[in-house]
Amino acid sequence: MNRIEDYAVIGDLHTAALIGRDGSIDWMCLPRFDSPACFAALLDSPAAGRWLLAPKGSGTCTRRRYVPDTLILETEWDTPEGSVRVLDFMPVRDGTADVVRIVQGVSGAVPMYGELVLRFDYGQVVPWVRSTETGISAVAGPDAAYLSTPSPTQGRDQRTISEFTVRAGDSVPFVLRWAPSHAPVPKAVDAGRALQKTSAYWRQWIARSRTEGIYKEAVERSLITLKALTYVPTGGIVAAATTSLPEELGGTRNWDYRYCWLRDATLTLQSLLASGYRDEAAAWREWLLRAVAGDPSQLQIMYGLDGTRRLPEAELPWLSGHAGSKPVRIGNAAAPQLQLDVWGEVLDGLSLTRAAAPPGEVDDSWDMQLALMEYLEGSWDRPDNGLWEMRGPRRHFTHSKVMAWVAADRMVKGVRDSGLPGPADRWADLRAQIHRDVMTKGFNQELNSFVQSYGSEQLDASLLLIPRVGFLPHDHPRVAGTVDAIQERLTEDGFVMRYRPEASDDGLPGGEGVFIACSFWLSDALLGIGRITEAKTLFERLLSLRNDVGLLSEEWDPKTKQQLGNTPQAFSHFPLIHSALQLQEGRTHHSDTPMAPPRPRKFTAVRDAGPQD
Repeated sequence: MNRIEDYAVIGDLHTAALIGRDGSIDWMCLPRFDSPACFAALLDSPAAGRWLLAPKGSGTCTRRRYVPDTLILETEWDTPEGSVRVLDFMPVRDGTADVVRIVQGVSGAVPMYGELVLRFDYGQVVPWVRSTETGISAVAGPDAAYLSTPSPTQGRDQRTISEFTVRAGDSVPFVLRWAPSHAPVPKAVDAGRALQKTSAYWRQWIARSRTEGIYKEAVERSLITLKALTYVPTGGIVAAATTSLPEELGGTRNWDYRYCWLRDATLTLQSLLASGYRDEAAAWREWLLRAVAGDPSQLQIMYGLDGTRRLPEAELPWLSGHAGSKPVRIGNAAAPQLQLDVWGEVLDGLSLTRAAAPPGEVDDSWDMQLALMEYLEGSWDRPDNGLWEMRGPRRHFTHSKVMAWVAADRMVKGVRDSGLPGPADRWADLRAQIHRDVMTKGFNQELNSFVQSYGSEQLDASLLLIPRVGFLPHDHPRVAGTVDAIQERLTEDGFVMRYRPEASDDGLPGGEGVFIACSFWLSDALLGIGRITEAKTLFERLLSLRNDVGLLSEEWDPKTKQQLGNTPQAFSHFPLIHSALQLQEGRTHHSDTPMAPPRPRKFTAVRDAGPQD
């Protein structure tokens, strides 16, 4: 079985596919990121669906890369018979979902083997397959797929097999198209023309990047990856393209990440704006406003691609899980949890976009922000589930209180700095009250560190964000003490864990790897307190955790030296961008401050009716 880091991603801005180093597409959901998978070998075996295309009898490829500045994967094998290249990509969607694979002969005459195993509904449904003039059609319930290729195909053991020889200069295309089974057969795709258009799209898109410096390649590959995780119809960005890749091999911490998390809001916006992608930042902001619209007490931590709130969690017992890690889950039961930090995340993100807006732009979300703040004023002191979606008992998480302070602070600034209406003095009093509360109850004198929750002696990586959000300056002794404590007590091989699962009563069995985003946070904190060499060293060690095509999953196992968790992970790539830009600039930025802050300006609030009574 391929390891998690063996996978590359291709996508069409509606969904994505994962391709292993053996030339097999082992994961793809159609027609959207959160749709049922038609290839699910990633979470079971080839019998759950895959599409292999490689030299006959070969294993791992000789080399692979993305065609520069694109999301087109180029995989090459050198064999005794010669060399061959496979180009894999998904054209940016224009009606139907297409996967294009082009086999190119480089030298010699290489026997090739293709094996298409379509299994709809997460590997459970075998379609009815018919031969066509150009390949096959496969239909089951609501799904239909059509394979077109000049290569001969034959059915064998409920698989579609293609065996052929490719010689130097040959080009053999394979195109798989998906459509609803009740819809007409989608129009044919010219593979060569699709390759040209797809290449042009990605090169034009990345040309908008303002990134410079020694980390330009890493940042721009992360930007392309994050664009690939974007659901363009709504502007939502999924946390990852997969579900149930384990946080511990053989363990049960396997979650569905094909949704959009509010915790990512500010980091997403700051990274996109700093890199020059204002259109994408604006689309994410609009998704955010639509998702959170309504009764502020019903704010969720995550939503579907289109803002859907109900994401019921279920297990798929017929799938054995990646590397035997069961259960495989779809949906996410953490969605309705109370996580008070998300109110602060939303208000922080909207404060950032207000600061980055062109002169004279109207803040059309102020009434919504007023409603969110009004709810938080009466709820900030409640226990909650915390940033990490703990399924154990609720408690007073320090990070949640800090983010309540952030909410009050950003609202005060909205009134005092931007001229928007609101009770700034009352919010300033609340801000001071929360600050006193955290400084008194969230800090442990013996540890010389902030702690995970009030009365606890456990540490938490989210405490590294205290200076980033402006709660305390980087030069405050409690910030330095917390950084030192986390380095000493919450790291493995120099990388940061979210928390110690065995000591934090998170309601789940087993453990997990180190959390990649948290190590980027440590790099930022080190930069902020002036330990620049340490910050750069850690950052470059984190870059070394990327796979051969520049992708990061959610976690890293420092013992087995492999990636863990869902992939590619937006919550790893956004902090990579943020940390790289700060290191390049040589200074840190608060979360509500654009990397190139414009001059202050006044705003006009657009008043609206708010949620329906």
